[in-house]
Amino acid sequence: MVTRAASRARRAAAAEAQRQAKAPRIGVLWLASRDVVQHFISAYERALGELGYVAGQSVVIEYRFADGNAERLPILALELVKLNIDLIAVGPNPMIEAARRATNKIPIVMAYGVDPVGQGYIASLARPGGNVTGVAWDPTPDIAGKYVELLGKLLPPASRIAVLWDPEFSPGANRGYLNAADATARDRGFTLEPVQLSLTSDLSVVAAALKDKRAAGMIVLQGPQLFTQKAHIIELAARQRIPTFFMWREGPESGGLGSYGPNLVALWRRAALYTEKILKAPNPRICRSSNRLSSSWSSTSRPRRRSASPSRRRCCCGRIR
Repeated sequence: MVTRAASRARRAAAAEAQRQAKAPRIGVLWLASRDVVQHFISAYERALGELGYVAGQSVVIEYRFADGNAERLPILALELVKLNIDLIAVGPNPMIEAARRATNKIPIVMAYGVDPVGQGYIASLARPGGNVTGVAWDPTPDIAGKYVELLGKLLPPASRIAVLWDPEFSPGANRGYLNAADATARDRGFTLEPVQLSLTSDLSVVAAALKDKRAAGMIVLQGPQLFTQKAHIIELAARQRIPTFFMWREGPESGGLGSYGPNLVALWRRAALYTEKILKAPNPRICRSSNRLSSSWSSTSRPRRRSASPSRRRCCCGRIR
């Protein structure tokens, strides 16, 4: 009896190993730790499941987390390449860059690349070229003026507004946002005070800058360090009673005042569509990239409502039917 049971167990294990060997393999690279991005992971896996690729059954997904240390990204990207994966899915620019340096053959799906044409990741949205495709978030700079407008309604006249930004993350796009925010601030009688926070910066710099600049409010622009450190940024601002406004809804969900920008969960669901297209192709080729998205308002003090974004192309994305 014991021998038969052991034999059945061996056969089951062999069948499982064979099934896993035949299943496509996806590598996913993260700068943050798993707990910070678990809701993105869940959205991506759920969307893949709806498309017939169930994690652990019909597809194998290998995750690598840098836990906030950007220097580990190239090493982790090479680890994924060595696993003989069929595709790499990544978040914003530092992960895209690390994956591109690790391989020019394995397809790379970006869930939300910022200015991917300007950064050289793709040739164009219509014809990406190379091995990178996916979703681009590339709004016009006017969106930063919207942040000043929304936050300014809550501040006294002639207030100083700090803008926390990463000079190393898509510098061209971020400088465009700063210029637009500054123009709106001057029109409304506010003073804009830029504060830099890069992947190698210390948060104590932010605390000192907020106090020194006597900011009455703060806008947090895009960047992986700004996202992974959002809870600490909110805590620093709260100590000085400074309301914070973000580009993504995870900011107010972590205690910030509000946000206006893309639904990152929806973008990861859309990345699953690109993943499916590539995995189903007998000879995978890179699909056309998309800049289609919607922006939404989110706040800790009022119900969320959707509104149009000042993006170059406007329509709802991320919903798989």
